[in-house]
Amino acid sequence: MLVKLSKDPLKLFDDIWEGTQLPATPAFKVDISEDEKAFHIEAEMPGVNKEDITLGVEEDVLTIKGERKQKTEEQGKNYHRTERTYGSFSRSFNLGELIDQNTIEASFEEGLLHVSLPKAQQVRKNKEITIK
Repeated sequence: MLVKLSKDPLKLFDDIWEGTQLPATPAFKVDISEDEKAFHIEAEMPGVNKEDITLGVEEDVLTIKGERKQKTEEQGKNYHRTERTYGSFSRSFNLGELIDQNTIEASFEEGLLHVSLPKAQQVRKNKEITIK
């Protein structure tokens, strides 16, 4: 951005109007951790109901989808204000062969989704062959 600004300061505004100035932000924040038995994903989803979240695995990709539906209504002496926020979002994570997909577990409490991804047993791909 600074290079663009030094070349032509007015080009900065062209980028803002075109929508190329800022990269897209993730739909929700996640923390990913690992212990000896599993990987863990904790996704922050405030204002989302458990019923509005779906988890799925397709071709070694875990996808978390959700939909936010919020309505705020406020009434005062001389005014009435109603605001609504709606929108769906999703994020995907590549699992690869490290995860036992049959034992994935998830829980949701107070706006925090916790997904536990148990590690698969390593398959030995090396074998010593006895010569007869």
